Amino acid sequence: MGTPGRHERTDDWTDLAGWWFAEAADPAYQEEVSPLFLQVLRPQRGHVLLDLGCGEGRIGEGLAAQGVRVVGVDVSLELARLASDRHPVFLKRLPDLACVRDEAVDGAYAVLALEHFEDSGCFFAETARVTRAGGSLVVVINHPVYTAPGSGPVMDPSDGELFWRFGEYLSPGRSREPAGDRSVEFIHRPVGTLLTQAATAGWSLEAALEQGVGSRAASKDPILAQHGDIPHLMALRWLRRYPGPERCVPAARRPGSSNR
Repeated sequence: MGTPGRHERTDDWTDLAGWWFAEAADPAYQEEVSPLFLQVLRPQRGHVLLDLGCGEGRIGEGLAAQGVRVVGVDVSLELARLASDRHPVFLKRLPDLACVRDEAVDGAYAVLALEHFEDSGCFFAETARVTRAGGSLVVVINHPVYTAPGSGPVMDPSDGELFWRFGEYLSPGRSREPAGDRSVEFIHRPVGTLLTQAATAGWSLEAALEQGVGSRAASKDPILAQHGDIPHLMALRWLRRYPGPERCVPAARRPGSSNR
């Protein structure tokens, strides 16, 4: 993504902390998101992992119980305080990782967070810089088929058959979705954009899993229940084969940026 325009604003995650806490506490998160994440992560005892966009630290707490040392990074002071009861936390707006030295960790992960970061290219570069050779990066995102502006189910009025409208999938875009009594911005990038950015940063793709609508979500929405083969979540794991690149300064922090 390029430097944000002046009409775009950065969400205030202080106000959104309550919404995220409720989202993470939703049983669907534990039944769909967490198992998919653990399926691709392959945690190893003694490894040090960065939890990027750690929220209240729920996922990190589970990994710590498996002998993984977790260090969180989050922009919300309220969520960071909660997470700090579970593991160390840096208060930082991602993807800026200036607080972490080169090749300091065994890996990093971001669960339902990348779609809120302004500079995804810098995200891949910075995670590569701070990860040791042989380390990994795991990302779980809302599938870009879902986050494309204008995407959604469409019913054929002639026979009631349901189809999926892909919207503006091939172009980067933004949409705002309800978040309690507020709204939160989702930044859409096609899968090809994300894979190319990761490869450019030196990440080697090891696994890519796509997951449809879960049974709990389907039980609440009869339309979604008929779209079991439409991807809802995506999980990716990359391997860091070589030392990372030099530090990347996120676009929103570069001189001349309109979003400081």
